[in-house]
Amino acid sequence: MLTGPIRSQIDQIWNAFWSGGVSNPLSVIEQLTFLMFIKRLDDLQTAEEAKVEMLGGTLERRIFPGGDDPKGEPYANLRWSLFKNFEAREMMRIVDEHVFPFLRQLGEEGSSYGTHMKDARLGFSNPNLLAKVVQMLDDIPMDDRDTKGDVYEYMLGKIASAGQNGQFRTPRHIIQLMVHLMAPKPTDTICDPAAGTCGFLVAAGEYLRDTHPEILRNKEQRDHFHKGMFHGFDFDSTMLRIGAMNMTLHGVDNPDISYRDSLAEEHNDDAGRYSLILANPPFAGSLDYDTTAKDLLKIVKTKKTELLFVALFLRLLRNGGRAAVVVPDGVLFGSSKAHKDLRKMLVEDHQLEAIIKLPSGVFRPYAGVSCAIVIFTKTNSGGTDNVWFYDMTADGFSLDDKRTPLLDEGKLGVSADLTEDEHVKNNLPDILARWGDQAAEGDRPRTAQSFMVPASEIIATGSWDLSLNRYKEIEHEEVDHQSPAEIIAELRAIEGEIAEGLDRLEGMLG
Repeated sequence: MLTGPIRSQIDQIWNAFWSGGVSNPLSVIEQLTFLMFIKRLDDLQTAEEAKVEMLGGTLERRIFPGGDDPKGEPYANLRWSLFKNFEAREMMRIVDEHVFPFLRQLGEEGSSYGTHMKDARLGFSNPNLLAKVVQMLDDIPMDDRDTKGDVYEYMLGKIASAGQNGQFRTPRHIIQLMVHLMAPKPTDTICDPAAGTCGFLVAAGEYLRDTHPEILRNKEQRDHFHKGMFHGFDFDSTMLRIGAMNMTLHGVDNPDISYRDSLAEEHNDDAGRYSLILANPPFAGSLDYDTTAKDLLKIVKTKKTELLFVALFLRLLRNGGRAAVVVPDGVLFGSSKAHKDLRKMLVEDHQLEAIIKLPSGVFRPYAGVSCAIVIFTKTNSGGTDNVWFYDMTADGFSLDDKRTPLLDEGKLGVSADLTEDEHVKNNLPDILARWGDQAAEGDRPRTAQSFMVPASEIIATGSWDLSLNRYKEIEHEEVDHQSPAEIIAELRAIEGEIAEGLDRLEGMLG
């Protein structure tokens, strides 16, 4: 949890960019990512040097070699701990002419910590702004993993609050809900094929640290956590850099964050590779058949991206693999053959477990489209018995463009202990509690906020309709029915009152 002073320091950094003429929030976070990456490289080598000084031996990993770089600048000057003390114009020269070429060189060499820096460029034109931001970043205490991660998450949150590029961020509390619903295990191999800033992967990593602390004490599990567990794809190089830095600052050493156009490329190399998919992919309408991966078209013949992404998830999951993904409501009730075929596949060929309807304002101010979380397991042999439906009406924030918190910070998120009145403003803890007690859900009436629907009933619709409103029943209040004589008597009484009122009015005017 960030303290008020640290939040204030980050706000000041952000304001410094704006007052210095860097107004695109995505450009701000990209430049901050570069600077934090440069600082982290220095921290890594400093830690290695401290270990050698204490225990003896030689450096296991030397990031900054000895001697001079190809342009004649001492490599030592490229380290944050040295150039941060330089005069502003000299700092600008060093960073622009030597540090950034060094970053690009790391990327070209394919180092795990330089992969996404191949086209890194300094975006500062004002030496004083660079010096000011470097000093401000240096003043923020980021000695432990939690603080580093929280600082970066807070910076990413400012992309959304700035009102631009917010489509890259799923609200953190919705991510946490989906991660807690799926409860990742130390043996999972987790993928987000539309990773963006890697929010789902970060949250899964934090969940595992909290619930399975032994994962970092066992060498085999620790190696899997750092090198084999997390996989994220995107086709935006800026997002790849931001996502990779987000994972790094949250303590995952070498995640697979790589370039891929998930709907356009064939998936033979990693088909059936992943045990858990968490995703909220972008839904851009339609793709051209010629640019769509042929292995996805074999699953569902369509140009609709929302259907192709679900087909992609089925393609990437291994048998027994699970998924929690966000889809637009059209996937649940669309009438085209492709829509019906995909729903039939989920219900009859795999195990569809849950549909959680989200309020339409969850993704405001960037999108007002109604969406749902779909949870399923890939089986290729059926297995759907009952499908759990939940009608989420509140997520703790106002559903307008402002998205104002409706409760105190401690009452938000998935872990809060809420009263019945507070539940009306935040359904997330209730969703998690009911999900964990499926036996009780079978007894709930269709008028409740959550209930079960047998697969046979869904199949019987003929369209495999998965919209909550198809099955939800509305509880009607009992109405007292009056006899005709009672209604006539009431009307005559009203008529008498009107006549009396008219008589008084005439008296006043007469």
